[in-house]
Amino acid sequence: MITVTNVHKRFGSQSVLSGMNFSVGKGNIVGLLGPNGSGKTTMIRLLNGVIKPEQGTMEINGFSPATDGNVIRQMSGIVTEGAGLYHEMSGTDNLLFFSEIYGVRKGRERVDELLKEFDLYDHRHKKVGTYSTGMKKRLALAKALLHKPKILFLDEPTNGLDPDGIRDVLGYLARLNKNEQTTIIICSHVLQQLEDICHSYVFMEEGRVLAAGTRQQLDDDFLTNVMLRVETGLKLDDTSYFGHPVERIGETSLLFTLSSKGEISPLLREILKETWIHSTIIENVSLESIYFEVRRRNNE
Repeated sequence: MITVTNVHKRFGSQSVLSGMNFSVGKGNIVGLLGPNGSGKTTMIRLLNGVIKPEQGTMEINGFSPATDGNVIRQMSGIVTEGAGLYHEMSGTDNLLFFSEIYGVRKGRERVDELLKEFDLYDHRHKKVGTYSTGMKKRLALAKALLHKPKILFLDEPTNGLDPDGIRDVLGYLARLNKNEQTTIIICSHVLQQLEDICHSYVFMEEGRVLAAGTRQQLDDDFLTNVMLRVETGLKLDDTSYFGHPVERIGETSLLFTLSSKGEISPLLREILKETWIHSTIIENVSLESIYFEVRRRNNE
């Protein structure tokens, strides 16, 4: 559905993107992840046809953002930091105004549906300028969804939201993707929020792709050791157990260093022959730990 090939972008003498390459399958949720200043927002603007690259090609559903920007913007929704809302108008009037621009059929019904979905219905007649940051963010997302877009571009969609708001927004996006097969690109620097929602990831730094793939692919490529914490009654006088380095953490916890996940089950079977196991947890396979390993290797 989306392909980006060798895309370069400069602003004056500053290089912002340098040879970006990645693809997004139809109906997938992809996390475009990296620190502030890595070029994520610029990539979103390029995909929407708002700006053009100096070099490279992009294709979205058979259209080029460089020449078919209007077509792409009609099929997509976007949420940026600016939100693009009118603060002197009410929440309802904002959405009704944009529903007319988008040509939404039964605009009033769609507006009420989204206001209720994002818990804004009771505030629908208040001026947007009086909304909290989180309320503005939710209204901006509702605006982006008015015309039921095939593609969503979300730039830091959870900024300004409290934990409940983050959970609600990410839950809505997961349901939207499941029910409507909406393709979603989420830019973020908060990796742990996206760990359970994305189908694949693109790690960026300084305008280039460091790594891209599904979680399993990234694990296979970058997870060199598995750090397994085991709450157990096993007593050890040595620093290894069946060839696995081990460190005691507290009275009943052991931290094993394994070379792969495939070694977990055999290890636990051996421990159970000798004593009890209360719990196990893999400590170093969060998305964040993979990301830092990717950065470490690229900066060697």
